[in-house]
Amino acid sequence: MTFSNDKAIYVQMADRLCDEILAGKYQDDDRIPSVREYSVLLEVNTNTAVKAYDELARANIIYNKRGLGYFVTPGAKKQILKERKKEFMKERLPELFRQMKLLGITLEDVKVAYDMQQ
Repeated sequence: MTFSNDKAIYVQMADRLCDEILAGKYQDDDRIPSVREYSVLLEVNTNTAVKAYDELARANIIYNKRGLGYFVTPGAKKQILKERKKEFMKERLPELFRQMKLLGITLEDVKVAYDMQQ
């Protein structure tokens, strides 16, 4: 995985695991890779992976079964979608609208471009 400089690595790791949940790679109550497995896979320090898993556990996205590993919390996908939509609407959409206004891009222009992607 290539990490960017705009977010802490553990946050990017947590985001990636959330992406995998959203994509259906992991379902409710599925076991996810161990901290060690995930740190090896992404080539990061184990302590960084621990921070990512702790963050996800605090957000109730994953839970730990002592001795068995980490699992996806039931309803995690719905919770991730809700939070990401809220973040998109609050933080990304206003900037997008500002840029559209500056560039003279209409909603119709966006619809045409969107339809072309389908």
